[in-house]
Amino acid sequence: MKIISHNRIINPSFLLINHDLPSNTFHRPRLISASAPSISSFNEKKKDLIMRLPCCFAMRAALSSSSLDSSSVMTDTYSGSRKEKRSSFYTHPSLLEMRNEKAAIRERVYEFLRGIGIVPDELDGLELPVTVEVMRERVNFLHKLGLTIEDINNYPLILGCSVKKNMIPVLDYLGNLGVRKSTLTDFLRRYPQVLHASVVVDLAPVVKYLQGMDIKPNDIPRVVEKYPEVLGFKLEGTMSTSVAYLVGIGVARREIGGVLTRYPEILGMRVGRVIKPFVEYLEILGIPRLAVARLIEKHPHILGFGLKERVKPNITSLLQFNVRETALPSVIAQYPEMLGMDLEARLPSQQGFLNSVIESSPEDFGRVVEKMPQIISLSKAPVVKHVDFLKGCGFSSEQVREMVVGCPQVLALNLDIMKQSFEYFKTTMARPLEDLVAFPAFFTYGLESTIKPRHKRIAEKGLKCSLAWLLNCTDEKFNQRMSYDFIDMEEMEAGESSFDMNTLLEPRNDESASDYDEDYSEDDNL
Repeated sequence: MKIISHNRIINPSFLLINHDLPSNTFHRPRLISASAPSISSFNEKKKDLIMRLPCCFAMRAALSSSSLDSSSVMTDTYSGSRKEKRSSFYTHPSLLEMRNEKAAIRERVYEFLRGIGIVPDELDGLELPVTVEVMRERVNFLHKLGLTIEDINNYPLILGCSVKKNMIPVLDYLGNLGVRKSTLTDFLRRYPQVLHASVVVDLAPVVKYLQGMDIKPNDIPRVVEKYPEVLGFKLEGTMSTSVAYLVGIGVARREIGGVLTRYPEILGMRVGRVIKPFVEYLEILGIPRLAVARLIEKHPHILGFGLKERVKPNITSLLQFNVRETALPSVIAQYPEMLGMDLEARLPSQQGFLNSVIESSPEDFGRVVEKMPQIISLSKAPVVKHVDFLKGCGFSSEQVREMVVGCPQVLALNLDIMKQSFEYFKTTMARPLEDLVAFPAFFTYGLESTIKPRHKRIAEKGLKCSLAWLLNCTDEKFNQRMSYDFIDMEEMEAGESSFDMNTLLEPRNDESASDYDEDYSEDDNL
């Protein structure tokens, strides 16, 4: 018996290595044997394995075909799923569709606005309510505030303000500040932009700044009512520079609060373009800078007169109507309001009227304006009454003309007081009418405070003097005169007083300019 021996094979397991090949390609499998307990068992297993291989490959082919079919089905299913998802995604509005829808909504809002008379041309690009109902609510709210369709058309951007987010917070703040309901409509007409403002960022800092300018707390709402635009100014801009310049030219620091209260528009004026040129022009006319500062303290509104448009043309008109250039400082200081009037129209009218009443010459009119520039604004009826009174006292037309030219104030004094003074002059003083013609300013002195006590003293001393020597001096000066043994003839020739520019240069000791009284009801606040 022939014995065949084999080497020992470790790990009696078989590894079948199969490469993915096309189904029509056949390769014999590699069998790797690690060990076999016996040849017979090995052969049996080998035979069994070989028998199974066709089945494996058949099954694998079937599985491969099934897998391909399944993969194809899955691919189709996934593809269908993606198609479904794509179809589902594009059911949402596209960007173009969204834009078209937004345009349609805006057009409906525009149609509503046009229907009530509002022109929406300026609203393009402004965020507006998405419904007509919300826009109608805004319009109705503005109507309740007193604003008309015309007001809204003047500033259509106000329609971009939300009632709850913008309008109500601002209105509540203004009400708490003290702005009156009666002034609210005019306030919003002048400065509708306030409804866009932030209370914390925009409004509150401005109010705090005004308080720092010594404006009294009760006057803050007055300032805001008069000049609502101030709420839109930046603190580091025009407001600070205009105040600093006024203080620099001599306006008393303690007067700034009163100046701004009476004329808050100063806070919006540019120094280089408005205030400084105005001040320098008055200096050129002969008014000292400190005197200009005093004029601004008393009449801050003169800074609002347009220099080129009004002031300079008015000065030219005064010169044309025989006001002397040397008298211009006195004329302006006496009546600074005239700088803002239309003198080109007023002066010819007043000159013609005065000529018809007292037969004055053009030169006479110039002297009258120099001594009392308020004649420019004097109405005709009082002038006629005063002229008739003087003529009724026995003065001739020529004497009346001389008295008016010498002291134009006789055309504007209280007529009842003039009658009392004339009665005392005629009965008690027993002087001739010529004394009044020479010194018509007699009527400008107080009867009880000045005329009577002084006349009594000279009568007791038996002195004879002119009315000018008697009245045209201070009480201190009069007391000195009463100590004289004789009357100085030069003082006898003293005429009526004229405006003294030095009165504007005197130090201020009163606080009256800082006080600003006006009827103001706290119950009428917003």
